[in-house]
Parts: sequence; structure tokens; C-alpha cells
Amino acid sequence: MNEPLLAAAGLIVLTVAVGLVRILRGPDDVDRLMAVQLLGTGGIAALLLTAYATGVPGVDDVALGLALLAAFATMAFVNLLETDDDETELGETEP
Repeated sequence: MNEPLLAAAGLIVLTVAVGLVRILRGPDDVDRLMAVQLLGTGGIAALLLTAYATGVPGVDDVALGLALLAAFATMAFVNLLETDDDETELGETEP
């Protein structure tokens, strides 16, 4: 009964690995932002499936911690993008 859950977790981890390639080679900042969100949600899903399939205590707590980190990483990335846009606008207006 647990094998399909572990297989689904493995498939999600494979998808997250493809997203990591997108972060490293993404052509645009928005692509990178979406890949970071994929890493967060995919990691959470894989951990929760693994926790349910194996019954190991504490794995669900790690998934909740990853959820918090993913939210903060997304906010930091958006702030970084806004800061870069503001500096670009300032640089274009000055002669």
C-alpha cells in the first residue's frame, strides 16, 4: 500500500530536480521565481507523502518548516526583483 505513495514522492522529487535546472538556467527572473515556488511546494508534497507512507515521526514537522522557508524565500526574491527594477529605472532617468 505504501509503494504507490513512495513512487509519487519520487516523481515529485524528479519534477523538483527539473525545476532546479530551470532556476540555474532560467531565461527570465519570473521563470526563476516560479521554479523557486515549485521547489517549495514539491519538497513539501514529497515530504508529506513520505511521512504518511513510512510513519516516521517528525517528517511532517520538517515539511511545515520547509513551507515557512519557501514562503520567506519567495518574498525575498520578489523584494530583490523590485530593488533591481528600481535601480534600473533610476539609472535610465539620469543622463
